[in-house]
Formats: sequence, C-alpha cells, structure tokens
Amino acid sequence: MRRAAIVAPLRTPVGTFGGSLRPLRAEDLAAQVTRAVVEASGVDPALIEDVVFAQSYANSEAPCIGRWVALHADLPITVPGLQIDRRCGGGLQAVVTAAMTVQTGAADVVLAGGVESMSNIEHYTTTARWGSRAGNQTLYDRLDRGREMSQPAWRFGAISGMIETAENLARDFGIGRDAADAFAARSHQRAAAAQQAGAFADEIITVPVPQRRGEPVTVDRDEGVRPDTTPETLARLRTVVPDGTVTAGNSSQQNDAAAACLVVAEDRLDDLGLEPIGYLEGWAAVGCEPSRMGIGPVGAVDKLFAKTGLGFDDLDLIEINEAFAVQVLAVLSGWGVKLDDVEDRLNVNGSGISLGHPIGATGVRILTTMLHELRRRGGGLALETMCIGGGQGIAAVFRGVS
Repeated sequence: MRRAAIVAPLRTPVGTFGGSLRPLRAEDLAAQVTRAVVEASGVDPALIEDVVFAQSYANSEAPCIGRWVALHADLPITVPGLQIDRRCGGGLQAVVTAAMTVQTGAADVVLAGGVESMSNIEHYTTTARWGSRAGNQTLYDRLDRGREMSQPAWRFGAISGMIETAENLARDFGIGRDAADAFAARSHQRAAAAQQAGAFADEIITVPVPQRRGEPVTVDRDEGVRPDTTPETLARLRTVVPDGTVTAGNSSQQNDAAAACLVVAEDRLDDLGLEPIGYLEGWAAVGCEPSRMGIGPVGAVDKLFAKTGLGFDDLDLIEINEAFAVQVLAVLSGWGVKLDDVEDRLNVNGSGISLGHPIGATGVRILTTMLHELRRRGGGLALETMCIGGGQGIAAVFRGVS
C-alpha cells in the first residue's frame, strides 16, 4: 500500500463559546481553512478528488458538510465531499478515512478536515411535525442532548452527560481534585508559553469576522488560554457535582474552530510539487463502556501498538485530547505511565483544557499542532489519542519530517 502523506495542515484560531468567532457558522470556518490549505500547498484545486470533513453537531443548514464546504470554498464543481462523525474523534477519523482512500489507490489527493461552531448549535424539537394532542412541546439544546443521548439508555441506563463519565474515572483511579487542578493549570501554562513564543504562528490562519457595523475584525489567536491560571485559582471553583472532582476549570472548553490538511499519496508528491510535513504510520479505534468513555485511548493504543510493534519509548510526542484533567490522568494510569516520565512529551503546547475542544475539529487541530511541533524538533514519531462520547477511543501514530 502507498503511504499517505500529510501536507499543509492549518487551523483557525480556537474561539471561546459565544466569543469572537460566533458570527461565523461552521461552514464559514471550514471554507476559510480549506481555502488557506489550498493556497499554502499550491495544489491545483482540480486535482483534489474528495473533501472529507468531520462535524459532530451537524444540521440541515449545511448538510453533508464536506460537499457544502467544497462548494463554499470555490473548489471546482467536480470535487465531491462527505461528512464524518465519530464524535470527539471525528476530525482524526476524517484524516484516517482520507488516508485509507489514498492508500488503496482510490484517490491521490484528498482534503480532510474537521469543524465545529459550538456557539451556533441550535435548539430543536422532535414533536412539532405532527403536533401533539395536548401538553407542551420540548425544545432540546442539541449540545446538551447529544451528550445525554450518546448511548442507548435501554442497555446502559441513563448517563447524565460527559461529566458523570469523568467522575466515574476519578473514583476508579483514585484521582483527587488537587491532581486534576494541577494538570489543568499545566495545560494553560504550556499553551500560554507556546502562544507567547509564537509556536502557533505557522499553523493558525487569520480569520476575518464580519461585524454588524464597521469593518470585519480579524482573529489570529486562540481565545481560551488563561496565562494566569494556577492550581490555587482553580481550587476556588465549585465542583459541578457535590463532592466531585470536575470543575469548569479542569474540563475542556466549548469552542468554535476548523482545521484541515491535504492527504496525498507519497508517490505523487514530487509530481505535484507538494512538500509533506508527516506520514500516517498506523491507527486503531475501539469501543469501551459508555459510562467510562474517557478511558477509550487505553484500548485504542493497546490495539495500535499490537498492530505496529511500537511502544511509548518510540514516541517523541504524545497527545491526549484533554476532555477532562481526570480523563488524562486516568488514561496515563491505564497505560501504566507516570506523568513525570512523559512530562517533556505529553501535550507540550496544551490541549482541550487550555486551547479548547471544538469537537469535530479537535482531531485535526491536534494533528496540526503536533506535526508543526515535530518539525521544530527535527521529526520523529507522535501519538495522537482521543476519548469519545458514547464509549470509544481512537489513536494514530504519525511520523513527522523536519
């Protein structure tokens, strides 16, 4: 099989919930980063054979968002597109799906990406079409409802949402509030240091945001990073559930962002004049108990290492998506890895707690940041892992080039 190369990974800044990117819908964010990837790579748009985009909170305003974005970004009419949803793992799955398309020879060049505008996720009803004979009609918040309905209640019972799954891991692995707050502060401090050092300059595009009055405002920095965060400031926050561990400060954020890259057959790179930043080496996905969805990366990495023969000693960077601080610590414990032993390789520029977690975009956002960091370090192997609502885990290894 041909190797799948990653070319020109880029991302928008990550906007806070209701923040500066709120005026842009998901399809607008995705189209902006798509245009930027095409421009940065120099690829002839007519050579793109498919557009694979992940979105976890899709709707009928932009159905089949891969195709919608291809049209919105002014790609040739002949370029098709599709939509992927593996919830939190959707962005990484989009890249993997594009890679499989390339590896099998079905295409030479595919654009892969992920997007979420959590600020614009709508409310909906399931009873309005045919009406109701009496009583009220419920208007659901799709954002909350998607978490509550991530598994069939008849089989697993009611799970109130992702916070419950994190608290379950905290109890299972004996993780306390202090440890969770310390890890969350670490995330913000690392993201702030990377931001100040200009580490994200090569991966973030500048996004113009229309205003109701006046000229568009440009956004070029991640909005959720709080440089002054410390364990002491986080300790002042209330836990979400009484006597729990999870707070707003040691959980991932709700965000708006898009990220994308080209996935190209290695044997076509020279012909097309494209320069790779990395290659997909292997991937795996598994299911796990929905009430403990955060532990998904443990099984996924076990499966991935069994397939590839790799181990943690082979890795130069390790990424865990930081749905919750306790989730990261539980995964490390499940791997039998101590935080001190991977301190200089794990989430070195922050992640979901600090940079944010725009669900469908996160997998490609992590990939983008990770491969740019590998290039600064002269190449090597990087592991990307994600837990997934509903009880899944996904992991992939990429080889970076200098």
